[in-house]
Amino acid sequence: MDKIPVIVIVGPTAVGKTALSIDMAKQFHGEIISGDSMQVYKGLDIGTAKITPEEMAGVPHYLIDITEPSEPYDASIFKKETHRLIREIWQSGKIPFIVGGTGLYIQSVLYDYTFAEVEGDVAYREALAQKPGEELLGMLQKVDPESAERLHANNPRRIIRALEVHHFSGKKFSELQSQEEQASEFAPLLIGLTRERELLYARIDLRVDIMMEQGLLEEAKALYDTGLRDVPAVRGIGYKELFTYFDGKMTLDDAITLLKRNSRRFAKRQLTWFRNRMDVHWFDVDEPEIESVITSEIKQFLTVNKGF
Repeated sequence: MDKIPVIVIVGPTAVGKTALSIDMAKQFHGEIISGDSMQVYKGLDIGTAKITPEEMAGVPHYLIDITEPSEPYDASIFKKETHRLIREIWQSGKIPFIVGGTGLYIQSVLYDYTFAEVEGDVAYREALAQKPGEELLGMLQKVDPESAERLHANNPRRIIRALEVHHFSGKKFSELQSQEEQASEFAPLLIGLTRERELLYARIDLRVDIMMEQGLLEEAKALYDTGLRDVPAVRGIGYKELFTYFDGKMTLDDAITLLKRNSRRFAKRQLTWFRNRMDVHWFDVDEPEIESVITSEIKQFLTVNKGF
């Protein structure tokens, strides 16, 4: 059976995924599934930078505003819903797009690694954990150079997992990953957006200022007043910092400063996740004619996978 082509647009917060995804979906007759773990919640609009109906520009969007902040929602639910939506979008004659920055959610949809079930050994893992990243990477290079090439010394947990897989199964982490990718019913093209760090951080700080002007404080207070505390919606960046202010533990200015710092750190973690765990084609959004370059990339991909 031919695989369903899926265009996936990822990247850090505030990099410009929404605007580009609308343009690409229009060009290629696509429909968009949100790959953001916070935008599923009703009422959390400003703090999650939720796309507005006007910004959607007629392009259908899914998995936005589908559950209450009090209700559980996780990667397994997202995976099930997204698989169903991808098939439905494809069967309707459209191209499925997934757009967002929640790496775990997107990874859960595209790959279903059986090597996650390979048993571990606490003693073996702890022994490896004592070694520096460069040494671990050197060990992996000897037994699985393909995985070593894709991983970084600053990601020791992932390197240790790859070494564990080889140690206990005798198989290469990269081979098992490749087998799972081949077994998937989807053929993904992963497009990653990035920009120079200082420019991205300045954009993040500006976005927080705009959110505050748009009413983030009032939105967070409405969530605070529900009494919800230990749920994922409350732990989201943009809400947990302002909850600290509502609790009287810091000033509003300090809470906003913390929100900006946490947003910048989150962007860095997003980039690290996608670079270390997924085969992403990266594009600097500030490069000239970048939309034309990405359009060509998608067109070439669909020509191979769809006969576009």
